[in-house]
Amino acid sequence: MAVPLGRRGWPGAGGRGWEMLLPALLLGTMLARPTAALVEGLYCGTRDCYEVLGVSRSAGKAEIARAYRQLARRYHPDRYRPEPGDEGLSAETAFLLVATAYETLKDEETRKDYDYMLDHPEEYYSHYYHYYSRRLAPKVDVRVVILVSVCAISVFQFFSWWNSYNKAISYLATVPRYRIQATEIARQQGLLRKAKDKGKSKKSKEEIRDEEENIIKNIIKSKIDIKGGYQKPQIRDLLLFQILLAPLHLCLYIAWYCRWVYNFNIQGKEYGEEERLYLIRKFMKMSKYQFDSLEDHQKETFLKRELWIKENYEVYKQEQEAELKKKLASDPRWKRYRRWMKNEGPGRLTFADD
Repeated sequence: MAVPLGRRGWPGAGGRGWEMLLPALLLGTMLARPTAALVEGLYCGTRDCYEVLGVSRSAGKAEIARAYRQLARRYHPDRYRPEPGDEGLSAETAFLLVATAYETLKDEETRKDYDYMLDHPEEYYSHYYHYYSRRLAPKVDVRVVILVSVCAISVFQFFSWWNSYNKAISYLATVPRYRIQATEIARQQGLLRKAKDKGKSKKSKEEIRDEEENIIKNIIKSKIDIKGGYQKPQIRDLLLFQILLAPLHLCLYIAWYCRWVYNFNIQGKEYGEEERLYLIRKFMKMSKYQFDSLEDHQKETFLKRELWIKENYEVYKQEQEAELKKKLASDPRWKRYRRWMKNEGPGRLTFADD
């Protein structure tokens, strides 16, 4: 026989004891969950950020901002006047707590993490991760970081290329062939005579010599076209401009490729000199800078031997490999190395005088 609910309840409650206790337990549970979720060192510490600002969890941004401005004026250290109920609370502590609460609730993502912490107090370590990942994350936009990095690399490229170019000019100024030609041009233009006449009374011999050296280098710069890795730096070759011009280069390449297929694959036209040199460079697996750094007579030899034809290039390649082997065979150092490999092997090191 079933026992009535009233008899299982409190004595004299008439079965209404559990009905009155259940809502109280639910309310106590709801109030206790946020308190258990508040952790010292996270957000507002053991204080509820909503309670600090005096707003509800459903408050909008405008209401939160309005509450913050009122409390900031009240607890600002320069304007703080103690009021009833503020005993034991310093202005600095209160102002810092209000500012922290506002910083937490004004941002949507941070507020979302904070609400999740209040609703899920058991996920202790994940709250630390979300909090410190947002606090320690860089505030600068990633796009700005990339732009600054690209600009820094471009500046480094520019000065590095200028340094290489100046070194190449200084080296060419010491080569007799180029120095004699540059000196002769400077004499024909009267630049060396002007430098000497100008420095008779004012400049020393060292200063006149330096000025003449600069004149010769300037003539070499203007008369000699240096190609390859030591060519004069161009703004368009920097990384920043290459990235900006990448869509244009892509469109130009697609147009060039379509024109190539139409002219030479469909219509069967003969290759021009530019197209022949391109095929030769492609067979040699050389970059444009490497190929441009070659002497003109080398390119003329390539064209005379018709190396843009695959069969001719294979013959030329075999000849170059045979010539290289012949040079190595006649090189005394290479002979010593082969003799050492044959007699001693890699297991023993010897030092031979050259």
